[in-house]
Amino acid sequence: MSPSAYAGVDVGGGGVRVRIEAGEESAYGEDAAPVPRERGRVDLHRLADRIAASVEEMGVDRLDTMAIGVTGLPGLVREPGTLWDALRPRFGLGALVVAGDMVTTHVGALGFAPGVVVAAGTGVITLGTDLDGVWNQADGWGHLLGDHGSGTWVGQQGLHAALRAHDGRAGGSPALLERMTARFGPPLDLVAFVYESASPAHCLASFAPSVAEAARAGDPVSRRIWTEAGRQLAQTAVAAASGLEPVFSWGGRLFDAEDLLMEPFQSAVSALLPGARFAAPRGTSADGALALARAAAADGPLPPRHPYLYVFAETPAAITPTGGPGAQPPPRTR
Repeated sequence: MSPSAYAGVDVGGGGVRVRIEAGEESAYGEDAAPVPRERGRVDLHRLADRIAASVEEMGVDRLDTMAIGVTGLPGLVREPGTLWDALRPRFGLGALVVAGDMVTTHVGALGFAPGVVVAAGTGVITLGTDLDGVWNQADGWGHLLGDHGSGTWVGQQGLHAALRAHDGRAGGSPALLERMTARFGPPLDLVAFVYESASPAHCLASFAPSVAEAARAGDPVSRRIWTEAGRQLAQTAVAAASGLEPVFSWGGRLFDAEDLLMEPFQSAVSALLPGARFAAPRGTSADGALALARAAAADGPLPPRHPYLYVFAETPAAITPTGGPGAQPPPRTR
């Protein structure tokens, strides 16, 4: 008899990441293309095809349960049951969990323990929760309205400084101008690349590694950008800590910048909230999704009903109170 197979899927601004576990065997796959969108919302039909293709490329054609952490849930995701309808027959799923990626990042970082987790990649969203009655979201408003301190924000600030240097305006960085030109070409090429892109946020975020490189090479403007990013993330984290023990963790690829971001982030959190404690993340958002998939298969400790998580099951009676096909999320709580 084949061992049970579970899949955890992380859908963020940087693409789709899949972790599969079957008995002692595990596999990981990644599709780095931007998340498909239609009029700003996540295109769930195309996303389902992307997820299915990633799983099938890993040689898997049957799964017991799957959990998907999706960027933009609930605001930019309509009818999450679309994923169940598309993926259930394709893989013979018995159950599917669809959650906001901040939930899967939280579970990946802290397990099912309470605390605050900052999820920072292309965008940023922070969740402070005890996975019961406290659900505090901070930021997650997209690059036009928020995402302060995110990869998009860092890349955008870096490009601002590069273009200031090009124009001869105060606050410019020749080091970033040099890297901008190497990455995108002359400024007019950059303008076309960003404004004609299907995902301007993704384009802007792609410059964040260059800002880190310049900061490590001693560019003061770049270092200030990272320091301010850490301060912005700290403000978001503390805002989400209401009603919780002050335990903070993090997830997302922006934290690959390590000390450039971590030192100002932790210093600012401690200054704003004396007594704050920091817990290194146990795993990633994909790991958190995998934990939710295993919990759903075992009728385990899934969080109660709230706006950020749905569970779909093959037998309608088995659909948990967290949601179901066509269900609308309740208002966000703080």
